[in-house]
Amino acid sequence: MRKYLLLTTLLSFSSLFAIAQSTYWQQQAEYTMEIDMNVNTNQFTGNQTLIYQNNSPDTLTKVFYHLYFNAFQPGSMMDVRSRTIADPDRRVMDRILYLDEDGIGYQRVTSLKQDGNDLTYETVGTVLEVNLSEPILPGKESTFTMEFIAQVPLQIRRSGRDNAEGIRYSMAQWYPKMAEYDEHGWHSNPYIGREFYGIWGNFDVKITIDSSYVVGGTGVLQNPEEIGHGYLPSGKKLKRPKGDQLTYHFVAENVHDFMWAADPDYVHTTAQVPNGPLLRFFYQADTLTENWQQLPDFTVRAFQYANKTFGQYPYAEFSVVQGGDGGMEYPMSTLITGHRSLRSLVGVTVHEFFHSWYQGVLGSNESLYAWMDEGFTSYATNRTMAQLFGPGRANGQEQARSYGGYFALVQSGLEEPLTTHADHFDTNRAYGSAAYSKGAVLLHQLSYIIGQQTLERGMRRYFNEWKFKHPDVVDFKRVMEKESGLELDWYFEYFVNSIRTIDYSVQSVEGERGETRITLERVGLMPMPQEVLITYQNGDQQLFYIPLRIMRGEKDSEGEYERTLLQDWPWTFPTYQLMISHPKSEIQQITLDPSGKMADIDRSNNTYPSVNPSTFSEEGLMNE
Repeated sequence: MRKYLLLTTLLSFSSLFAIAQSTYWQQQAEYTMEIDMNVNTNQFTGNQTLIYQNNSPDTLTKVFYHLYFNAFQPGSMMDVRSRTIADPDRRVMDRILYLDEDGIGYQRVTSLKQDGNDLTYETVGTVLEVNLSEPILPGKESTFTMEFIAQVPLQIRRSGRDNAEGIRYSMAQWYPKMAEYDEHGWHSNPYIGREFYGIWGNFDVKITIDSSYVVGGTGVLQNPEEIGHGYLPSGKKLKRPKGDQLTYHFVAENVHDFMWAADPDYVHTTAQVPNGPLLRFFYQADTLTENWQQLPDFTVRAFQYANKTFGQYPYAEFSVVQGGDGGMEYPMSTLITGHRSLRSLVGVTVHEFFHSWYQGVLGSNESLYAWMDEGFTSYATNRTMAQLFGPGRANGQEQARSYGGYFALVQSGLEEPLTTHADHFDTNRAYGSAAYSKGAVLLHQLSYIIGQQTLERGMRRYFNEWKFKHPDVVDFKRVMEKESGLELDWYFEYFVNSIRTIDYSVQSVEGERGETRITLERVGLMPMPQEVLITYQNGDQQLFYIPLRIMRGEKDSEGEYERTLLQDWPWTFPTYQLMISHPKSEIQQITLDPSGKMADIDRSNNTYPSVNPSTFSEEGLMNE
């Protein structure tokens, strides 16, 4: 009896431990910062109070801060990486190497305390390594107080001053930022110019700057009556204090980063999304002002479509700010270059605000899962742009450029698995085409496997269940499995974890006693369900659907064609045969994958009789 009770107790303890281990958690950070910007020296002083909540089951004995501006110094990891990679970003090249003392960037911590106690720390490139005076126990918090000085670098990549369009300050990655700690441990990656990962929290930021400057970015301004510059609501009286400087006070809740930009020539306008956020636009008036004047209407309509299709944007405001070096996303805001045609200006704005869904709200580790951010954003952007600018590529063809980018990557021989960390791709091309193009293809092709309506329901469910968290690949996969009722391990194992490709063919068509035997072949290594469209000489069409056995089910019929469900295709079988109760002479054409959603790398063998495959543009929407 004692052995039985002991065994029962151990089993109960093991079950509780397993439940505890599987419980989701994430760290929390509360930032309060004040900075004083000197626009003559391009330097600023700052103080930061950070309340850090350790929600992990681990005891922390050290912490790490990112010091991103330190990347803009000759000999930095970003500099060396840019000068040694086979295909350097044209915006960086060797520009960092030639920065002088006035042009470099830096962040120098001059004081750091934990709960009032001085800490020992060391600056190692773009990372501050900190030894704690007292461990932070699970469920406990610590308050870090910091003083720092910084210099804004000449704008080279994302951050900086005096960009190519004359914007004075694009203040991204401007403050010492606590690195993220999750179930996989610390993520104190050196900054070489790629992606980011941050702690969810709240920001209270005060920026003191020359009063002629207009400031916009993340958060909601708390003191518009002191600022003016387009922030003051109509009919309200300006109560600006006298002096040469203004202090902008912004608050942003439940975000994982904070960006701001400043320029004395900014035009500041607004537009309201019905049942959505207030949009703010900051830009310099020039020969392309007409495009910026048309941008708010397009952005409002794009937000309405996004809210309906992908989930409701949860913040009160969003700011579109001219600055940076192309387009880059930040919570509640974006930096974009503004010297563009109207369509390009709309396109970059739409692309960057969709990051508010797939990076700003669904805060995946985009350094490790760049495709879950860039790919999903590209997919949503393509769909939205098709809505805004007409049906030129209807029925899913708006994704053709993404397919073209992926096919070109495969043909180049440079492809690496999507599991590759963003910083560690061998080439910029491999990273860009994988994250943007293959990531978008993954989503569109998933609609081929589970159905378009199911995918759209799944995307909204994913957004609502995982917003303000850090979802990973398994979390996304499980949402889609629950929504579709299908097993999808195989799809992600092949398309994410490997570079195996899809290639199916119509191997043979043979007439037999008034019927037709069609043999299909899996030429590539990646298995997929198959749709076979038969077009008869009299114009009738019939769709035969062959699920994969490892799917353990099939997608719902989408009604475009009369569908005949056939036996599953076991993935180990290289061929599959089906009999058609029509003589061969009555068959006009046989087409595999009539929707074009399957990323089959050789479409020349997808039809009988053979026809030229569809061609795709290699252009990509890679604004970052």
